Amino acid sequence: MRETKFIQQNKEKWKEFERILEKPQEDPDRLKDLFIQITDDLSYSRTFYPNRSVRVYLNGLAQRVFTNIYKKRKSAPRRFLYFWTDELPLIFYQARRDLLIAFGIFVLAFLIGLFSSKMDPEFAQVILGSDYIEMTEQNIASGDPMAVYKEKGQFTMSLGITLNNLWVAFLTFVMGIVYGIGTLAILIRNGIMVGAFQYFFIERGLFWESFLSIWIHGTIEISCIIIAGAAGLTMGRGLAFPGTFSRLRSFQSSAKRGLKIMIGITPLIILAGFIEGYLTRQTDTPDGLRLFFILLCLGFVIFYFILLPYWKARAVGTKGLEEPILYPDRIQDIRFGQVKSSGQMFNEAFLIFREKWRSISLAAFGAALLYVGLIFGFSKRSASSIFYFPDQFMGTISRINKFFINDKVDFLPFVNILLIGLFLTFVFRLVIKNYRPPEQMSFFWRDWLKTLPGSALLLLILWTNAWYTLFLFIFLGIVPLIWMFTVIVEQRPTFTGLPKSFKLMRGAYGRTLGLLLVFLMVGFMFFSILDTALFWLYFDLVSWVVNFEPDQLDNLSIILQVFTSVFFIFLILGAIAVGFSLLYYTLVEIREAPGLKARIQRIGNSHHIRGIEKESN
Repeated sequence: MRETKFIQQNKEKWKEFERILEKPQEDPDRLKDLFIQITDDLSYSRTFYPNRSVRVYLNGLAQRVFTNIYKKRKSAPRRFLYFWTDELPLIFYQARRDLLIAFGIFVLAFLIGLFSSKMDPEFAQVILGSDYIEMTEQNIASGDPMAVYKEKGQFTMSLGITLNNLWVAFLTFVMGIVYGIGTLAILIRNGIMVGAFQYFFIERGLFWESFLSIWIHGTIEISCIIIAGAAGLTMGRGLAFPGTFSRLRSFQSSAKRGLKIMIGITPLIILAGFIEGYLTRQTDTPDGLRLFFILLCLGFVIFYFILLPYWKARAVGTKGLEEPILYPDRIQDIRFGQVKSSGQMFNEAFLIFREKWRSISLAAFGAALLYVGLIFGFSKRSASSIFYFPDQFMGTISRINKFFINDKVDFLPFVNILLIGLFLTFVFRLVIKNYRPPEQMSFFWRDWLKTLPGSALLLLILWTNAWYTLFLFIFLGIVPLIWMFTVIVEQRPTFTGLPKSFKLMRGAYGRTLGLLLVFLMVGFMFFSILDTALFWLYFDLVSWVVNFEPDQLDNLSIILQVFTSVFFIFLILGAIAVGFSLLYYTLVEIREAPGLKARIQRIGNSHHIRGIEKESN
């Protein structure tokens, strides 16, 4: 079609579009239809009239719409406000069934705790512990039954309670990864505890006083535990009922919704800790005022988590909720020469990790096997004397430093340096092979030797073995990871790679820190499974199958726990290594722009074949 005929055929439509653009609110549906047609016309003109004024004109029309849209995009403060006023309520509406299930399970468990305590006087002692029962009995005898809330200073108590509640809520959410079963178990456990605790005071004629003291903070605190249960069930539902998505993709989507729910209740958990530390202890406050505060908290919970989601859903529908982006599964779709956000790098690292799962897990298995073989094979001590894991909640994580620093094994630092360097070299080379042909790779053993100084630096941070070690690892552990990958991918001498790493990270430290924090949080979530009852079932099964003496069985269980823990540590380290490999390419693109330069060089080099459709002069 000739350009003049193309213009004559469409000019009225374009004029109408310009007219509606002046007042888009008057006919938004017509504007949408015309915009689709304008973009089609623009695509046509780019193909057949690339150097003509009609293409410039149509591009300007489309640009006006684009500018109007992006001019009205939410700024950071408005986006923050939108999350709390619109997005989060709609997520709660989507999770309403899970919230109802979590509430029903908790109430049922509460009633079980209540009636079990009534039927069996010893039940509360079993659930709450004999020490707590004895202490509370003494407080009742002294005339201050709620003295337990006054034992510590206000700030100390508030901080301790807040951290504990955050952990309980986090664990309730995380255990949804076991198809929601773990979340239900924690809800039942907490519900029974609250029921037994409440009946303990009812039985002694202290219902009213205990109610006003417990529920002044418990209204928000218990509500947050139930909502965390709903978040865990939301995540578990994605695994159990994937629908038309693959199970993995469904889990990604449901986990993001569950995580947003957890973000939404975090300020309330902090508020509940503040109330318990500063207000609950004020037992001399008039009963009417305390009851009013409880009802006020209950009203807020009902309004924000039940009524507001319902009203928002009726007003805009769940179509107003932005669905999380599900990236394509195919690893070849990942482009290394682009600047990416931490979220994009995490998603792409997840894809690569999934694609290379067998290789990385076998490498982690081999590293854990070598670790156990070297530590227990060359040590003259028994396994139980080298490692000790408390038989308590989070016992394994509380002793995780012993995998790196152990005065019972003198050669442990050398083992860790060699194995970490070996494992990271393997993972880094897996990623590089997706970017560079295998014939351009150097020898594996040469790359491994280059990573040893970086491994030593990483271990040096852990050897501080103090309360600030975690913070050192978060803020400084970035350096050896980027350093090791740099010397491998650029095939440069080891110590020239360190200044290059600092150069890459300059001005982009926030991006690198954010990525590391995301991986550490996800890794902690999976590692915490080691301290659950589900993991200990594994050891019980071994004890049933293998007939050993008690000492032998104890040593075997320690060896198995060490092997499994080290295997998990290497898997987490592998995921971090994949993420930081992608981070390297982003940092290089920011500093040196090789991908952009390559794309610029390709401009004008491609040849377009145009047939008779091209306009003749």
